[in-house]
Amino acid sequence: MTNLKKLAGGALLLALTLPLISGCEQVGAVLHKAGDMLGAKSGGAPAGAPGGGAPAGMQMPTPEVGFIVVHPTSAPIVEEVAGRTAASAVAEIRPQVGGIIEKRVFEEGSRVNAGDVLYRIDARSYQATLDAAKADLERYEASVPSAQAKFDRYQELANVNGVSKQDIDEARSALLQAKAAVASAASAVRTAEINLGYTEVKAPISGLIGRSSATEGALVTAGQATALATIRQIDPIYVDLSASSTSMNRMRQAIETDGVNSGKQGPKVTIKLDDNSTYEEVGRIISTEANVDETTDTVTIRSSFANPKMRLLPGMYMRAAVEIGTENNVFLLPQRAVSRGVTGQASAYFLTADNKVESRALTANRANGFSWVVEKGVSDGDRLIIEGVQKIRPGMEVKSAEVELGADGLVKPQAAPTAAPAKAP
Repeated sequence: MTNLKKLAGGALLLALTLPLISGCEQVGAVLHKAGDMLGAKSGGAPAGAPGGGAPAGMQMPTPEVGFIVVHPTSAPIVEEVAGRTAASAVAEIRPQVGGIIEKRVFEEGSRVNAGDVLYRIDARSYQATLDAAKADLERYEASVPSAQAKFDRYQELANVNGVSKQDIDEARSALLQAKAAVASAASAVRTAEINLGYTEVKAPISGLIGRSSATEGALVTAGQATALATIRQIDPIYVDLSASSTSMNRMRQAIETDGVNSGKQGPKVTIKLDDNSTYEEVGRIISTEANVDETTDTVTIRSSFANPKMRLLPGMYMRAAVEIGTENNVFLLPQRAVSRGVTGQASAYFLTADNKVESRALTANRANGFSWVVEKGVSDGDRLIIEGVQKIRPGMEVKSAEVELGADGLVKPQAAPTAAPAKAP
């Protein structure tokens, strides 16, 4: 009974399927006929016929690449470190005499020169002291001629035994005391003059002066703890570089290595500003700390820069490049043409003599501007592929054309051909 049910079900399914198959065959026949008609109208072969549609073994066009010819050159050895600017001289202005400030002469944030008057302190009491010292000096100077004359007379009388030896000694002592009083009074005059001069607080150095901590009418005292203002000399300006001990070792090794020529004036230093532009002045290293910071494992290197336009201010953070020498017989390959694998190994594509692509491993451990400095893996006259790298693979034959690179490492656009002048009718 069960077998009869299965047979009946299969027969029913076959009966339902046959109309569908028949309908599909009819639709396929109609589509095939339409295709033949379209092919006949366009003059082509029917679809599926030999020569109709895209050939099965169609060949891709030969890739086109651009290359440059590389030659050995010299490249500077540069060590990049962080730095911070510092004033080359700092002077905190404090009064050397006490009194009331009558006037502040300078403008805050302006440039001052050594010797410029910054503050004026009430000088009346100091002028009076000077006048009294001068009066004392005149009085003591007036007593000297009398003491001198008495001593001279006693010496003449001593020749005829007219005075005793004790009288002569007393006359000599009076003369010396008078002269000492004159010297003391003269010293008091000089002291009073100095104190009077201190009532004009002057700039000890040239530079930029900051804000004032005292206003007109304020009472100041000699040698007070709070500075009235601070002057910072920023031309020249220092840039203190923090180099790791490892970087310092590399610098020393590079200078001592054959083929590296270090300048006699010391390594050159260039810095980059916040806007990523390079500062126009070139600095020089002037000193190096003799110890390593235990907390940061760094060595402080001090460099000096000219700063005539006051573009650099103390406390600015920046990146610096220290040029410690020059390495000869190296190749500068554009960074865009060099790739690195997962292990960091550098490689690039080159053209063989028969215009085939060749991949080479390179030794490129440092950069120079827009290029990698390559020491191994390249020979003089090699053709480096820099354009069309995405379309090629090792061993592929390509069409090549030499291109020219700009200073930014990019290919210069080819000049458009000039149109021939129109002929006159």
